[in-house]
Amino acid sequence: MLAGLTVITDNLDYLLWGRAAAGQPGGVLLTLLMAFGAAALALPAGIGLAGLAWRFPGAIRKALFLWAEIIRGIPLIFVIFWLWYLLPLITGGDLPGALTVTLALAWFTAAAVMHSVLAGLRALPDGQTEAAQAQGFGALQTLGWVLLPQTLRNILPSLVGIFISLLKDTSLAFIVNVPELTTVAGQVNNRVQIYPAAIFVFTGVVYYLLCCGIEQLAKRWQFNRPAL
Repeated sequence: MLAGLTVITDNLDYLLWGRAAAGQPGGVLLTLLMAFGAAALALPAGIGLAGLAWRFPGAIRKALFLWAEIIRGIPLIFVIFWLWYLLPLITGGDLPGALTVTLALAWFTAAAVMHSVLAGLRALPDGQTEAAQAQGFGALQTLGWVLLPQTLRNILPSLVGIFISLLKDTSLAFIVNVPELTTVAGQVNNRVQIYPAAIFVFTGVVYYLLCCGIEQLAKRWQFNRPAL
């Protein structure tokens, strides 16, 4: 038991930061960078797509639903592989693995955010829209100033669940050898080869603490935010 803990403490810096001192972040640091980077892209993209689907209920909504269902029906690991091979062909050069995985996570997550936000918009009473229009608000003003603030507050638990899943999905970056937490834990295990239980229990505990941290921050933000 003590020997297993020694393996963790001896490699703690590498598990937490990777080679950040040499300009190559890894471990927990890279996991968080990819998760927050993907969230920063997926949230506005999903909200924007939901706004389009709400504003144009005909062919545009159907096309967006079709895109979202295709994305959500494909395993994320395939999306990562596709972007890993397609982006260099499109851009004409190699992209950093962490950036490729971040874009794949953002693309995948944006579909879930779109569905959640649109469901929240459609759950609001019709009187909200009618009252805004009676005050002279246009469609975009109604959406941005009246409907979205209420929707985002109402669907916060759903968004938290989506972003917790996003954080855990960063572990799939190991398939393209991006040195996030799961990858560096595997590297440490391959080097040591005698204490896999201690290494991967530590990895699981770190993921659990990160997910709980996101949940608690969201709860505190929701509790301290004044009611609309």
